[in-house]
Amino acid sequence: MKINPILPIWLMSILCIGMLVMKRKGVWNYIRQILIVLLVFAMNLRIMVFSYDIPKKELNIDVLFVIDDSMSMLAEDFDGDGRRIDAVKEDCEYIMDKMEGCRFSVISFGNYAYRLAPYTSDTNVVMSAIRSLEGQTQYYAQGTSLNLPFSQILDTLEQDYEQDSERAQIIFFFSDGEITSKDEKLGSYEDAAEYIVSGAVLGYGTEEGGKMKVRSYEGDYSEPFYMKTRDENGRTVDAISKIDEENLQSIADDLEVEYYHVEKSTTVRSILGEITDSLDEYATSGETGMEGYKETYYWFAIPLVALLVYDLIYYKRRIRE
Repeated sequence: MKINPILPIWLMSILCIGMLVMKRKGVWNYIRQILIVLLVFAMNLRIMVFSYDIPKKELNIDVLFVIDDSMSMLAEDFDGDGRRIDAVKEDCEYIMDKMEGCRFSVISFGNYAYRLAPYTSDTNVVMSAIRSLEGQTQYYAQGTSLNLPFSQILDTLEQDYEQDSERAQIIFFFSDGEITSKDEKLGSYEDAAEYIVSGAVLGYGTEEGGKMKVRSYEGDYSEPFYMKTRDENGRTVDAISKIDEENLQSIADDLEVEYYHVEKSTTVRSILGEITDSLDEYATSGETGMEGYKETYYWFAIPLVALLVYDLIYYKRRIRE
């Protein structure tokens, strides 16, 4: 079982408490009020139960995740002190859950650009690849280049288009936008725009920046430590990574998609609908069942409607009297 709330649970709790504070007169009337509020709260939770007989839905859509796995993505300034890379992982999982039926692929970049997973509808494989991303280690990091993933992105999009030009391609580019490679300037992503129908560039981090807790090398199981650098006076201080939204906006402009600054865990949830609104034209459905989670809202909707109808009849009679 899992839940997928429509409104945040904290917000729905406040609304439900407000509805209960306005107490009705009469024991039975107040009991009905409590039941109605509980049913509304349960429906908002969108409780989903596991089933072996979910209608199979397929979308003629390929989604490419491009994920910055450089050291700066370990910075702890997401929605407080959360790591940027952890927020990216959660957002990727949410996107895959909401875009069930698509195929997904992953490209990561740090010192090099790698295609971690080819296009596949097996979200477990894709998510395992994404969860493996842990940023670069102190001795391995060589500076961040936002130009690095472009050739890999273009090759992936071109190959997918050549294999099936009828499939729509969507790109999600996750990064803090920071370029630390010496004397490097951001190149153009324009050549990739012709292959995609939608997507977004998603920026993580703050202008104030965050400290980065790193390890010395791969396989180092000692306690991670905050990366250090030297200030203008030669003193040892914590290294700070800051978001560069100008670079991210430039990439978004080249790809002809929107740029969004992801500041909280709810940001991607609020924008995903804008990106996927036009995807119905690519949907196909089959009769074959599959494993998945089934909606249960109607279990609560039926008694809720019954109680509301009873209320309507009851108060109409009271008004007439």
